[in-house]
Amino acid sequence: MAITLVNPNGLPEIAAYRQVSIATGSKLVFIAGQVAWDVDGVTVGEGDLAAQVEQCYLNIGTALAEVGGSFDDVAKLTVYVVDWTPDKMPLLMEGLGRAAAKLGVTATPPASLLGVAALDVPDHLVEVEATAVID
Repeated sequence: MAITLVNPNGLPEIAAYRQVSIATGSKLVFIAGQVAWDVDGVTVGEGDLAAQVEQCYLNIGTALAEVGGSFDDVAKLTVYVVDWTPDKMPLLMEGLGRAAAKLGVTATPPASLLGVAALDVPDHLVEVEATAVID
């Protein structure tokens, strides 16, 4: 595995992600922000944050598989949520959990969560981008 995830002593342990990733692989992969589009470009889960988060993570998984990787190779995730408020966290975690179960992974790399005013398409509530390192 090219990525080792760590929660250093002295920093809070957060269940949803790890504070640090150590990358040792040789191929650096940048995955463009994924929104809740299916393979045909149709928005999945219109108005449903959990469903859109799930689709975004499934799309990241598809992109990783195409280049010979998996969530085990993800060094960092960035999540953009429209009109973010902390009360949306359970929906975000629900979608993440469903995607992780479908992919058979634990998606816990370091992550940044950013609230944004809008995304490219008004129906999109979330976008997820990833950086991975593959041996």
